[in-house]
Amino acid sequence: MYHNGMYHFFYQYNPHGATWGNGNLSWGHSVSVDLINWTALDTALDPDSPFDANGCWSGSATILPDGLPAMLYTGIDAAGNQVQNVAFPKNASDPLLREWVKPDYNPVIPLPKDVVHDSFRDPSTAWRGRDGLWRVAIAAKVNVTVGSTLVYRSKDFRRWERNAAPLYETLAAGMVECPDLFPVAKPGAQNGLDYAPSNGAARHVLKLSVMATLQDYYVVGLYDDTADTFNLAGADNDCRTWRRIDYGHVYASKSFFDARKNRRVLWGWANESDTEADYIARGWSGVQTVPRKIWLDSGGKQLLQWPIKEIETLRKKRVGLLGTKVNSGGVNEIIGVAGSQADVEVVFKIPTLEGAENIEPNELLDPQKLCGNNGASMRGSIGPFGLLLLASGDLQEHTSVFFRVFKHGAKYKVLMCTDLTRSTTRSDVYKPSYGGFVDMDIEKTKSISLRTLIDHSVVESFGGGGRTCITARVYPEHAEMSNSHLYMFNNGTTMVKVSKLEAWELATANVNAAGHG
Repeated sequence: MYHNGMYHFFYQYNPHGATWGNGNLSWGHSVSVDLINWTALDTALDPDSPFDANGCWSGSATILPDGLPAMLYTGIDAAGNQVQNVAFPKNASDPLLREWVKPDYNPVIPLPKDVVHDSFRDPSTAWRGRDGLWRVAIAAKVNVTVGSTLVYRSKDFRRWERNAAPLYETLAAGMVECPDLFPVAKPGAQNGLDYAPSNGAARHVLKLSVMATLQDYYVVGLYDDTADTFNLAGADNDCRTWRRIDYGHVYASKSFFDARKNRRVLWGWANESDTEADYIARGWSGVQTVPRKIWLDSGGKQLLQWPIKEIETLRKKRVGLLGTKVNSGGVNEIIGVAGSQADVEVVFKIPTLEGAENIEPNELLDPQKLCGNNGASMRGSIGPFGLLLLASGDLQEHTSVFFRVFKHGAKYKVLMCTDLTRSTTRSDVYKPSYGGFVDMDIEKTKSISLRTLIDHSVVESFGGGGRTCITARVYPEHAEMSNSHLYMFNNGTTMVKVSKLEAWELATANVNAAGHG
């Protein structure tokens, strides 16, 4: 959240080790003035009360009308039930908000009788309807099998009543958690909205995290703040068919309105995919992705995501290319930039779409499988072309981020992939291929952009101006002993042009340095 000139980040934290442990978690707390450099403070919430004795789990911040922040969070009580609690700053004039108070009247929302005791969690940021009442969305499993997003209303942020109808429910997807409901400005407008306009006309985004797939899905629809229901605007009720926030290794994302820059910012969590022994040895596990600005595209049906502008303050040494090309089978090194911390922007121009391979209708349903069957080393017609990242000098280790163009009927489909199968020679690491289609008219533009941020074990890629995003965790062995390299490559039979390439080395941000805790 942003409060009185300071960004605050609260996160699930085990102060006793790098693993989840027994789930008896605290809330870590870090502060920043720019969303890039962070200072760690003491924990904000600890499991020291009957209503959270077995853990302070996830929740959200809300800024009340008088400027006072309030935290709604899930506690695991002494009986093992998930309940919703509230906490307030002990000293609201402290710019760092170092101490938090949990009132004795907690829990403010006890476990409902029809909800499974360990499936009632993740209160969202609260919002006010036109009637002046507060609302909050909470994930729940109702009547054992129905994954639900419940809405509760309150006049005073203390006494809450459940709405008769859920905001969303599903039998097919199972438990859906970490709900996020927020308004968006008109299509194409990049400003964010804290609340919907007084006429209630704004489109809203509903984002849900599905436990069964460990993926985040969203849909753009219409929220009715009288009935507290959500119209999916024609989308399938099974949220697993919605668009994905990220087609890679991101889960439990959360957005907030940044009043300082009048934008909506998305955070994503990328956990580890090496072994538990590795992160015990490191002393930490799990990272946040780079904060992303999000807004509605001009078509009004999908979000665009882009690294916040402040990331560019880390840019150092730059190299650039204009008007070059990558021939069929070509691998061209990007010389002059160290590859372990880098920001690469490239625009590929496709001279012709003739010869694009046909794609079957069933293949459109699973882009990740399609990427796995058509990896970077598989010759194609138009693609694969893109970047080789975190590459060893002999290319025995490399991560591929690339595009392929297919033909489906009379139209063309752009597939974006991140291929980890050769990212490391280690055998005990998860090394999938990730993939998603880029919703764009490649026949009209004949070009596609790619931006990739590399930060050691994290690779975040944004295709087509942020239409499709893929995050990956990678653990190359060579990185411990030698430098990583960057390349452009083209393994298609059709030559591609590079109308622009810029690459920067990135400085190291100060993240969770010892502070005022």
